[in-house]
Amino acid sequence: MADVTVFGIPNCDTVKKARKWLDANDVSYEFHDYKKKGIDEKTLISWSKVLGWEALLNKRGTTFRKLDETLKQDIDEGRAIALMQEHTSMIKRPVIQHDAGFLLGFDEEAYEALK
Repeated sequence: MADVTVFGIPNCDTVKKARKWLDANDVSYEFHDYKKKGIDEKTLISWSKVLGWEALLNKRGTTFRKLDETLKQDIDEGRAIALMQEHTSMIKRPVIQHDAGFLLGFDEEAYEALK
């Protein structure tokens, strides 16, 4: 597979697992570090259209759980995208963009398509 980009943060355990799998299976990729490069609204909107904002928004993480309750109430796509752009740790990780589409999170069986 030609173009693979892994979006995430380097200290995330799931991102580490994904990168380790990609390296072990000789899948070349570019790593996009949210902490250093951020993520633009246009990208989040396009991901949301394909993956769904509910799947993209990591509600289990510490960053989301520490949010003020008023920010969590009546959350919709627009608010979720704004929150994910402001707090990139709220994006489920990793997001893998490849020639045939996207993968979200780490699922070894799904990653086989990247070979």
